[in-house]
Amino acid sequence: MHITINNLIEINKEIKAKISKIDFKNYNPKIIAVSKTFNINYISHIINYGHIHFGENKVQEAIEKWSEIKKQNNSIQLHMIGKLQTNKVKDAIKIFDFIHSVDNEKLAKKISEEQKKNILRPKIFIQVNIGNEPQKSGINLNDFFNFYNFCLSLDLNVIGTMCIPPLEKDSSVFFSKMRELNLKHSIKELSMGMSLDYMDALRFKATFLRIGSKIFGQRT
Repeated sequence: MHITINNLIEINKEIKAKISKIDFKNYNPKIIAVSKTFNINYISHIINYGHIHFGENKVQEAIEKWSEIKKQNNSIQLHMIGKLQTNKVKDAIKIFDFIHSVDNEKLAKKISEEQKKNILRPKIFIQVNIGNEPQKSGINLNDFFNFYNFCLSLDLNVIGTMCIPPLEKDSSVFFSKMRELNLKHSIKELSMGMSLDYMDALRFKATFLRIGSKIFGQRT
C-alpha cells in the first residue's frame, strides 16, 4: 500500500477518535487533500483508493493536472484554496467545484458574471482574515455581514467561510471566532484546519480540513 494511503488512513483514524472523544453527533468532516505542487502520478494512489476532495492553489496547474481525470472520474471534487485573481476566474470556474478564497467585491462580481455565462455555479467560501493580519487575504470580521449579503445579491452559492489563523498564535482562539460567525449567520460549512492544527479545528466543527504535507509529505 502506498505511503499516501497509509497516511490518509491514519489521519482518518485520528479524526474519528477525536470526534468520539468530544462526542459530537452526526459530525463527519471532509478531508481536502492539498495536492498543489505534487504530480498526478503521486496523487493517483489516493484517487484509486477512493478519495475525492483535492485542493489546488493555482488555476493553470489545476487545469493541466485535473482536466482529464475529472472527465474520467466525475466524483472528484476540486477545491481552489489559493488566492484567485479576477483574470483567472473564467478558467477557474470550469475546473473547480469549490472556491475557498472569495474576499473582495471585484472577485465576487467576476465570479457572478462568469457563472452566468457558463451555467456553472461553484460552491463559495468567504475567506475571513480572522487574525486581522495586514499581509493576509480575507474579509475583516467587521465587514463580513455586508460582504456576505453582497455575495448573495450576486446569486453566488455561498456555502461557507474559510480562514487561515496566525501561525505563531493559538489556533483555537481563531477557530472559536469562526464557529461563532457561522452560527450567527446560519452558515453551514467551515473550511479551517491544516496539517499542523486540524485536530484543534475539530473541536470547533470544521467541516472541511485542508491537509497537505501530512498526507503527501513535505513539498520540495
